[in-house]
Amino acid sequence: MAFHFIVPGKPMGKQRPKATSRGRYTKVYTPKETISYENLVIAMFRQAYPNAKPLEGEVKGCIGAFYPIPLSTSKKRKQAMLDGSIRPQVKPDLDNIEKIIYDALNGIAYTDDSHITEMTISKHYSNNPRVEIKIEEV
Repeated sequence: MAFHFIVPGKPMGKQRPKATSRGRYTKVYTPKETISYENLVIAMFRQAYPNAKPLEGEVKGCIGAFYPIPLSTSKKRKQAMLDGSIRPQVKPDLDNIEKIIYDALNGIAYTDDSHITEMTISKHYSNNPRVEIKIEEV
């Protein structure tokens, strides 16, 4: 069994938890942007696989993060970006992209993210920014 779906828009990474203090009490919370993006990932998964049951065995994940090409890029450089000879070296970091995707799909695409035994992730440029996700049983 395998799941393959796309999350439209610029890739986003998991943000660090935030904290607020009131006197002796500190409240830790997840930033709104992280929650919104995780909800988008879940919505795109459920749209593609409305009746999916979580995978229970070993799981392999593959993520392709496609970044928008900056508007000020020359034609020659833009073509090199589209060909893959120039790859993004921008935020968010690959590990933060993995974290937000795999945390969002925990309990939905697989029973627990501890079942992920293999992962690949890559950054690319595209005229169509998105994150492509493939989850499959090993």
